[in-house]
Order: sequence, then C-alpha cells, then structure tokens
Amino acid sequence: MKTLNWKEWLIIVICIGLPIAYLASVYTRLPEIVPTHFNHKGEVDGKGEKSTLLVMILFMNLISLGTYFLVKYANKIDPKKSRQSPELLQKIAYMLLVFMAAIQIIIIHATTTGYLEANKYLMPLIGLLFAGLGNFMHSIKPNYFIGMRLPWTLEDPGNWRKTHQIGSKIWMIGGIAIAVITPFFNGASGFTIAMVILAIIVFYPMIYSYQFYKKSQHDQ
Repeated sequence: MKTLNWKEWLIIVICIGLPIAYLASVYTRLPEIVPTHFNHKGEVDGKGEKSTLLVMILFMNLISLGTYFLVKYANKIDPKKSRQSPELLQKIAYMLLVFMAAIQIIIIHATTTGYLEANKYLMPLIGLLFAGLGNFMHSIKPNYFIGMRLPWTLEDPGNWRKTHQIGSKIWMIGGIAIAVITPFFNGASGFTIAMVILAIIVFYPMIYSYQFYKKSQHDQ
C-alpha cells in the first residue's frame, strides 16, 4: 500500500485538527449543559453535558478518516477490481474529508450560539457536496463502494454508464440549486426545499436505471 506523502498528511491533519482546535478554543466558555441536537428548524431539541460534544467530534473524525481511506484505497478492496483512477479516488476522498470537517465546525458553532443556521450553512454545504460528487460521477467505473450501486447497474456496465451520466448532470444541477436557493429561506422552508431537491436527484437516476434494466430485459 502506497505511503501517504507529506502534502496528503498535511491536508488530513488540517481537516482533522481544525474542528478540534475550534472546539478547544471555545470549550472552557461553554456551559456544562449544551445543545446536542437540533430539529429541522434549527432549534434545540436535545441537550447534554459538554463532554458529549467532545466525544461526538472525536467520533466524527474517526468516521472521516475511515471514509477517507476507504475511498482512497477502494481499488485495493473492491471485489470487482474496477481499477478506478487513483486521482479520481483521491479527489473524492479529499472532498469528503473537507465536508466532514466543515460539518463539525458548523455543529460546534451551533452549540455556542444555541441555534443551527441550517439554511445558511448546512444545506448549502450539502448541496455543494452533491454538486462536487456529480462532477466526478460520470467517470466512476462499476464498483461496490462508490456510485449508484444497484443490482442492475452492477451487473450491466451499459446501465452503470448511462445511469451515472444522467446522475452526474442532475446531481450537479440539484446540488448547485440547493446551495444557491436555501440561504434565502428561513426555518423549515429551506430544509423542506432541500429535502425535495435531494429526493429528486437521488431517486430519479435510480428510477431511470430500473427502467433501463426493464427495457434491456424486454429487448432480449
């Protein structure tokens, strides 16, 4: 397994370290009981000891690292041996690492203010993630770890290719729409709009893929 170079280690340390450093800078000023959960309106609906926040951030960092290495070394462990472009996997791994770091910073900030500004920060961030993944989706080869991993896409390279071409376009358009539109709405409205767009961009490629599969079966 190839050793990580210093630039890669630097990016990992920054993405893991920033949320921890931010939490450390505000930790002593936090009350003993802090918000630990927010509803879809961004309002506090759960509280706990501030040590819970530390555990949450450390756990999220573990997930972030696990996801990073899973994507980076997908070629090593994928049963399909699809040989994705290492550069493509690296870009996706970095994107997810940065996304997880940003999510943690948003959570810590919400804990200090007592309100999660989901429409201003969280929803646009999720939208940008989908847009970014959409930008790479059309280049992903059939595999068991990344992409629309449906029974009929995994068994038919043509279905996989067409589904991901469609998915690439709709994820980019939908992701950008979420990032641009949601900051202009307050409360539950922005959340609802984001969820509707997400539902469309996630399920439309799946429906298209199944219809492609049924048509292929009929033509045989």
